[in-house]
Amino acid sequence: MKFLKVVFTVAVMAIVTSGAMAQNIAVIAGSIEDAFMNKIKKGVDDAALVVEANGGSVNYLRTQNYENFGPDLVTLINQAVAQGVDGIAIPVWVPDAQVPALQAAADQGVVIMQYNSGFSVKDEIRALNYFGSDEYIAGKAGGDYLAKAGAKHILCHIQTPGAINLETRCQGVTDGAEPHGTKVTILRTPPNLDGDVTGTAEAMKAEFIGDSSIDAMISGGDFGAAAGANAVAQIGGSQMVSAFDYSPASLDRISAGTQVMAIDQQPYLQGFLATSMLFANLKFGTEITTDPVLTGPAIVDASNVNAVKAGADLGAR
Repeated sequence: MKFLKVVFTVAVMAIVTSGAMAQNIAVIAGSIEDAFMNKIKKGVDDAALVVEANGGSVNYLRTQNYENFGPDLVTLINQAVAQGVDGIAIPVWVPDAQVPALQAAADQGVVIMQYNSGFSVKDEIRALNYFGSDEYIAGKAGGDYLAKAGAKHILCHIQTPGAINLETRCQGVTDGAEPHGTKVTILRTPPNLDGDVTGTAEAMKAEFIGDSSIDAMISGGDFGAAAGANAVAQIGGSQMVSAFDYSPASLDRISAGTQVMAIDQQPYLQGFLATSMLFANLKFGTEITTDPVLTGPAIVDASNVNAVKAGADLGAR
């Protein structure tokens, strides 16, 4: 009986630790220098607690920066596949590079879950679902908001030229503003300036000085709002400052009146839902019938900023 008990115990341990029982997933995200991704990571980390409690694992992979973005993302996809993951949760920022790599992963049986960016290519990569904001709708809401607030010429800032989510945002801004007779100019700054408030402020300041008709700006990233506010202060201007996404500093500027609004997409939910729902599908075969699952957009301005601050203090907004 003792021998049989030992054999049974070893057999159970082998089953529990086998690949068939342990669903392992990779979550691929943006630059380690990008503070927005920290909100994604908090959602991933919280979801990982559930994954690990059910015998799975989560490997969180990020690019070093955005200077070689497409190839770096392909490297991470290939790395995840080589590690034998069962699923990959990933945004699609650079379709030309990422789509073929994700198609190849899917051909090998890897389940793809999409979040944050690139909904238009969801079917091409055979993604299970999409968790995020509709970038075009978000941009259109931003352009409409600024135009109704009195803007006649908006500067739309793209910090990573060619990134599909950012280009789509500014297209939405344009389409939201133009019906009001408001002009939109696109400012594309080099990828090495992504997150560089000082360098980006200089680029924006040059635009404001070069064209005095610009009376509002919106950036594709939260740090761009800080850059815009600095540029406006340095020239003694009155341009309206706004951005996609936000930080506690942005919320403070909204409260103080030096930033008019931010567009929220709830990155915590994107990371949490993409991770947990990918694992649940692999482990239990469950799916959410709503597709896509939109986590935004929502306008944060002086009317609701205080309600948002509590979540921001916890790192989840």
